[in-house]
Amino acid sequence: MKDKVTMQDIAEQLNISKNSVSQALSGKDGVSEDTRKLILETAHRMGYVYSQSRKRRSGELEQTGNIALIASDFAFSMKSFFGEIYLSIERETVRRGKNLLIQSVSKQSADKLALPSFLLNQSVDGILILSHITTDYINTITNMGKPTVLIDHHHPSIQADCILTNNRFSAYEAVRHLTELGHRKIGLLANTSFSPSYYERWEGYVLAMNDFGLEIHEPWVIKDAVENTDYILQKIKTLPQLPTAWFCVNDGLGFYLNSALQQSGYSVPEDVSVVSFDNGYLSQVSTPQITTMDVDLKLYGRKAVEQLFWRMDHPEHPYTELLLPTKLLKRGSSGPAPSAGMEKLEGHETANRNGK
Repeated sequence: MKDKVTMQDIAEQLNISKNSVSQALSGKDGVSEDTRKLILETAHRMGYVYSQSRKRRSGELEQTGNIALIASDFAFSMKSFFGEIYLSIERETVRRGKNLLIQSVSKQSADKLALPSFLLNQSVDGILILSHITTDYINTITNMGKPTVLIDHHHPSIQADCILTNNRFSAYEAVRHLTELGHRKIGLLANTSFSPSYYERWEGYVLAMNDFGLEIHEPWVIKDAVENTDYILQKIKTLPQLPTAWFCVNDGLGFYLNSALQQSGYSVPEDVSVVSFDNGYLSQVSTPQITTMDVDLKLYGRKAVEQLFWRMDHPEHPYTELLLPTKLLKRGSSGPAPSAGMEKLEGHETANRNGK
């Protein structure tokens, strides 16, 4: 009897090509999801394992197992942010001799707690979860007992290692930048219920405002914002007076705020400054370009894989959270606090009453 099941054995069992088997087992494109699922199930049933002795000609380790990368459909759609993290994860995983299996999770699958087949088949050595799905879904995964690392998400009810942005201190630095430009009236645009990251950025804003002795004017603290120019235009119109600067918890809100301000007749940054977070595509194509907190996405991926491999070797150690720093990128949307221009902002209430 043969002691080792090969890819050719699986191919003959299913009457398909060996290349299709290789693509499915390595998580590469080229086979349908149904075929991939069938191949993975057959490989598991036949007892297929990766050789641990062969080496790549390039000097890299021969692939000897699988790492899963799981994220919601929404996260995978945010290519400008999560796409770079994914590419970094893929490079680092392959460099360490593992295949990367990728699964997008729909809202329906998350609600039903429907797990990817490669998890049910126990065909992965470790799991990376990118951004938030749902707490119940993530806990269903972690309860399987596989080493798991969360990327850009954490929750008190989830027991797993996490790689995170230092959201609070980064938001603090964004507000500090505005105070150094002379701003004392600083607003916040956020959607804090969307993710813990945005909630923490609001906390950083509050910490900075308190540290710098600045009043938090409640009408300027918008915590249920929507990334839409019309929505923000309406919000602006309801304010009796505008702040001289805004901190936005992501680049999308910064982009739409910048647009809404200019449509309302304000100059950025002469009348109002805008600072956002992430250094994504929208901060770069905005006019003017938006001052933002830059997140090192490649570092995110490397640290996540590094932590996962460490966790696989140290399953009994306490869970850890690693906070990665950001860097302020000063661009055209932030400038000195207006002096004479304050009259324009303080006349906002009169303009609203007159319907302008």
